[in-house]
Amino acid sequence: MSNYIVVLTVIPLKAKRQKGSFDLFDEISKIFSNNKIMLKNGDVIVISSKYVANSQGRILDTNSIFASKDAESISKKFKIKPKFAEVILRESDKIFGGVSGFVITSSDNILAPNSGIDKSNSDGTKLILYPENPYQVAENLKRRIFVKHSVNVGIIIVDSRLMPARVGTIGVAIACSGLEPVKDLRGEIDLDGNPLKVTFQATADNLASIANHKMGEGSESQPIAVVRDSQCKLISRKILHSEMTISHEQCVYVRGFANRLD
Repeated sequence: MSNYIVVLTVIPLKAKRQKGSFDLFDEISKIFSNNKIMLKNGDVIVISSKYVANSQGRILDTNSIFASKDAESISKKFKIKPKFAEVILRESDKIFGGVSGFVITSSDNILAPNSGIDKSNSDGTKLILYPENPYQVAENLKRRIFVKHSVNVGIIIVDSRLMPARVGTIGVAIACSGLEPVKDLRGEIDLDGNPLKVTFQATADNLASIANHKMGEGSESQPIAVVRDSQCKLISRKILHSEMTISHEQCVYVRGFANRLD
């Protein structure tokens, strides 16, 4: 009997740059067609959060923003423009602190500098915000793809993120649908025969980072990638936000920095 090696493949897809809001499903369908992609059962479609935000018209002109007193205070403390500080305040749930040019915030329990707001890939006065209701967006895409193509796929919405004490960015899943986002390894045995007690494998984040590497961060114009033969577990239930995030009180980084030695 032959032993087959399953090779994970990432297929980045070229897309035309869009201006203004648009129908996300229709554009994705066109991208599949233009790139001659035939979807298969088990494919995971990874989509840039900024592409999703663009489709929703989540682009803010800073000329229309009035900076509050709180924003002025944050602007002075962290050396950012007052109007940018105002948007950070509006988009964040909590502000932890910051350094020059960056405010460390949490939005929907996702820790990120400057509320995940993107000033790249837009002109000088525009800000690209996080997409609205990303889990519902992913769920709707999964269902519509099944209806049109008769295949079961996973959907991941990816954003790039700085990691503590590391150079460069990686991809992180801010929402997903159709795949088990986290694999619980508790109770399984390690190489030395010891049972794992607290280990969870972040499947959606791992696939997001793999895809983000091929999609690029600059002028590639590849907002979508298809991850094939990932062997992740596909599911039909709707994924809850709480399955992929933990509270600030549970986060070892937040708790650790709050419990300083000095």
